[in-house]
Amino acid sequence: MSAPKSESIALADRLAALYTPVVADVLDRLGARNQCPRADIRPLAPAFRCAGVVRPVKTIVAPTLEPAEPYKGEMAAVDALADGDVMVVSSCEWSFWGELLSTAARYRGCRGVLIDGFTRDTQAIIEMGFPVFCRGIHPADSLGRIDVEAHDVPIDFGGVSVAPGDLVLADHDGIVFVPSAIADEAIAKAEDKVRGENLVRDKLAEGMTVTEAFRRYGVL
Repeated sequence: MSAPKSESIALADRLAALYTPVVADVLDRLGARNQCPRADIRPLAPAFRCAGVVRPVKTIVAPTLEPAEPYKGEMAAVDALADGDVMVVSSCEWSFWGELLSTAARYRGCRGVLIDGFTRDTQAIIEMGFPVFCRGIHPADSLGRIDVEAHDVPIDFGGVSVAPGDLVLADHDGIVFVPSAIADEAIAKAEDKVRGENLVRDKLAEGMTVTEAFRRYGVL
């Protein structure tokens, strides 16, 4: 059972102060070893990063070129976004996202969008400073190419099983999903690991060997 939204946002705020490698390391030690999706899902701008509560979107290939209700599922998914959310979009082979949707999502408090697919209007999105992670850039519209089958349902995202209410951190090193059931423990352990890494960094800078540092502190 997922934590109340306010608790999840508080955990996401702590997650935002961390970085993806340390969180991935901790998840490995907790037995959650498949929480980082495919490596070619990258930030549109190097400085983009976000952390929040996962709101998954499940896409399918559009069954018709001229749907009776254009963009219906896509618009519903964006309109459902709320403060602290990160939209996470399943695999699609054309552009799912753009400037206007970024504007609407940001107004609703969404912290970023992760797409196992493509986006467009990239210069405008970068100028907005709205974090978008994707596999690439493509000008073709989603209409008649991609439909949203459902939102707030479990999805596969780049090889990772993701559920509503999970947490996510995305930065220049990549993306890591934190299952809601272990989020509290994982974040606390990651915070501890950061403190250990800061100590080891100082010791290495003073000349301690890597072997001795690892023997003494168990951090590398």
